Amino acid sequence: MITIARATVPAAAMTRSRRVAGRTRFGLVGSGWRSSIYLRMAYMMPERFELVGVVTRRPEAGTELARDWEVRTFLDVGELVAEARPDFVVVAVPWAVTPTLIRQLVSVGMPVLAETPPAPDADGLRSLWSDVGASALVQVAEQYWMMPMHVARLKLVEAGVIGKPTSVLISSTHGYHAVSLIRRYLGVGLEPAIVRAQTFSSDLIDPITPAGWRNDLATHVAETTLATIDFGSGRVGRYDFTSNQWWNPVRPDHLIVRGSSGEICDDVVVRMQDAVTPVCSRIESSITGRGMNFEGFDLSHLSMGGDILYRNEFEGARLSEDELSVADMLARMGRWVLGQGEPPYPLAEACHDHLLGLAIEEAVVSKDAVATTMESWARSGRIEDPSASLEGAGSSTQRAGIVSENESAQIVPLDS
Repeated sequence: MITIARATVPAAAMTRSRRVAGRTRFGLVGSGWRSSIYLRMAYMMPERFELVGVVTRRPEAGTELARDWEVRTFLDVGELVAEARPDFVVVAVPWAVTPTLIRQLVSVGMPVLAETPPAPDADGLRSLWSDVGASALVQVAEQYWMMPMHVARLKLVEAGVIGKPTSVLISSTHGYHAVSLIRRYLGVGLEPAIVRAQTFSSDLIDPITPAGWRNDLATHVAETTLATIDFGSGRVGRYDFTSNQWWNPVRPDHLIVRGSSGEICDDVVVRMQDAVTPVCSRIESSITGRGMNFEGFDLSHLSMGGDILYRNEFEGARLSEDELSVADMLARMGRWVLGQGEPPYPLAEACHDHLLGLAIEEAVVSKDAVATTMESWARSGRIEDPSASLEGAGSSTQRAGIVSENESAQIVPLDS
């Protein structure tokens, strides 16, 4: 058998020119599965991304990375910053370790892109914000809203195609990831909300896991969490997640965005053409490599009715939609640290979304509603536009009522 090492496989050939906005230089902390996608981005698109160094905890892990990926490795974050001089550092390590590394990098003035969530629990979020929030150096790698179909649908919502968005039903991913999408589709900033949630158990086949196909169609007990997030003023998010839904092919992801004059259901858009004419359109994917197209299998763009809603700026790299969103996040981070673009997903947003995700978990356990109020990251001023820079904003959870500036709000249920 002939084997080909990863380091000898050339990047995919491109048949059309890619607009390259500049090369992003970044460092990476971590050598586990979280870090692997960043390694792949730099390897597949060296003209876009330069990985200047990787920090590993174990010397043997560094030796393997250097051999397999041809990257420079370090055992200390300080050495990475001083010797490799990245524009920013990606922190892709377990939740419990992330806050410590963020603090360490911020202390030397290094911009950080941290994997989600930035801290494991509510107290950890508050402590981290207290220590580094004012630095405005921390972004979080929440990439789901950058996936091509979400980009296309968000563009339609922001253009007012379905009127004012009023509700979002998402059945796709879990916790803070889903909350981030809900807020963005509704145009909700760091606002108080009331969360209600419940779980249900039922039989479901589970044919594939991250370890691979089971080759088994036996049913297993699956848990489904249903939740509502009420932001007030007629805006509500509906959350529906089943265990292992990321992988289960018989539980595909769905999204419904309802507005005052229309609706988006997955890739179908219904709206009024005029006062008496409802029309239905579909978001179409243009994919190369089909039939007699020899450009190779790749996503080119998404469109509706002749309007381009998304264009793949990484065409030629043959990336999955999730990989495209990670590449987009890295590129946005690179532009931001050079003062050439908006912050992709600031720490305040990440704290807010994770706290709402924790509120869902608390509502499940308590079987009561959980209210959120303003946290320290929100008290410098409420920002309603989630696409704006949210330095110094956020939320907290506590019993219904007013919380003073000096009170420490906790996640507790509302009285029924």
